[in-house]
This record gives sequence, structure tokens and C-alpha cells, in this order.
Amino acid sequence: MDTINLLMTLDRNYLPQLMVLLTSIHLNNPGESFAVYLIHSGIPSEDLERVAALCRKFTYGFSPVLVDGSLFQHAPVTKQYPQEMYYRLLAPHLLPRELEKILYLDPDILVINPLRPLWELDLQGCLFGAAAHSGKTELVNSVNRVRLGTDHDYYNSGVLLMDLEAGRREIVPEELFAYAAEHPRELLLPDQDMLNVLFGARTLPLNDVLWNYDARDFHTYQLSSGGTYTLNWVLSHTAILHFCGKSKPWKKGYVYRFGLLYKHYVQITSRLCAERNGFSGFGSG
Repeated sequence: MDTINLLMTLDRNYLPQLMVLLTSIHLNNPGESFAVYLIHSGIPSEDLERVAALCRKFTYGFSPVLVDGSLFQHAPVTKQYPQEMYYRLLAPHLLPRELEKILYLDPDILVINPLRPLWELDLQGCLFGAAAHSGKTELVNSVNRVRLGTDHDYYNSGVLLMDLEAGRREIVPEELFAYAAEHPRELLLPDQDMLNVLFGARTLPLNDVLWNYDARDFHTYQLSSGGTYTLNWVLSHTAILHFCGKSKPWKKGYVYRFGLLYKHYVQITSRLCAERNGFSGFGSG
């Protein structure tokens, strides 16, 4: 089987969550080969080494990609629009050219079942595969269609299956920068909004219940499925649990159903890292 390429883009504050994510991938994808690419703006080498050590333990490839800031000389960059917001959409131009495909994952994710079926999904000529969160009401989708002038559901950019070869042909950095400059008030979630406006028509819809499950919405998913999507169903079928929103399971006060599961993976990660120089960077909340 071919190696599954994984992409993350984050700063040093999310490195503990990245390591929890990698642990969940390792435990629930036995026998798989992964290559992890991390696009960043200058994470210190000693912090990167902690991730590298965990990847070596799992026999995963690990390639940090330091971004050349000259690419963003003409990009709108402010506190609201940090340079990092462009990284996932511009990944085709930032990653090694020999890579043909990659799976982007936000760091606030647990992988609890195999990723291979998603990796082998035919993108049918699309640039991206992404999910709209069906746990949200149709009203939310309608508001986003009006706000952004689109005619499709609002895709979440936290999980993206990406055709890098097509992206190198079709994604033009200057066009992203120009759109951000021309629509500063419309962009509430800048990278996600730009995905929907500029590339929504070139995005293959994914089933969010399997590939981008919003961990806040257990009851909505269960009700909308007529009771099918029980806790046991999710644990057996859902591959990607996404802890969306401002409330996070590694912080105090998290009240949603899957918080305890996340803490379980934090403890496993802590034990694994303690075996190698005693990493202790996890906030359990």
C-alpha cells in the first residue's frame, strides 16, 4: 500500500494537540505508512524535535516545511489575517513538487478509525474533498450562501483531501491575496471562507459523519439519523472527530460528550512521550 501523506499547519502553541492527533492516528491505523508534513513560520527546532521523536517511534516520516516569507510580500497580513491562514490553500506551492496528493488535518482532531478509505477516495477531478457539517441547520448553510454568494453547502476546511498536482495548476497565490484584500469585512473565517468562495465549485462533498464529525453535535446527528448515529455507531464508523469551535477538550470547562475520549488520548500520548525524554506539554483542563 502507498504511504498516506498528512499535512498540518500550525504554530508552537498547538504542538501538544498535534502529538495527541498523531497518537490517535497510530493507534487506529495499525500497519499503515504515514508521512507527516508540517508547514510553519518558525517553530523552534527543539519543539520540532519532540514531534520528530514521536514520529520516529511510530516509524512515520516527518518533514517540517519552513515557509519563505517572500511569497507573502503582497499578501494582506494583519492580526485578523495572519500569514498562516493561507498555508493550507497554498500547500500545493509550499510542499515538495513530487507530492501528488495529501490529507490536511486540523490539530484539534482525533482519528478513531482507519483513514485509508478516505485516502483512496476518487476526487473525480476536483481540487479538494471536504465536508459540510450536516449537524448544523440548513439556516446556517443558507446564511453562508448569501454572505459569500455561493450555491453549495458551507465546507469546513479542517479536513481537506487535496489534489496537489491540480492545485499547482489552478490555485494562484495572487488571486487569494487579492480576494482577501478586496473582501475584508465578509471574511469571518478567512481561510475557510476563501475555500468556499474560490474553490467550492471544485470541491467534492465528503460525508461529515465519517470524515469530519463535529464533536459538539452528537445529539443533532443522532436525531437527524433517526437514532442510527449512536455513540457505539460513531466509535465503530466515524474516522475523524473534529473538536470545532472555541471550546476545546484540553481546556477547563469542556462539556461535550467526547471530551473524556480526548483526555484518554492525552494520557496515552503523555506516557508515550515520557518514554522519550519526558515531554510534558499537555493541558488536561
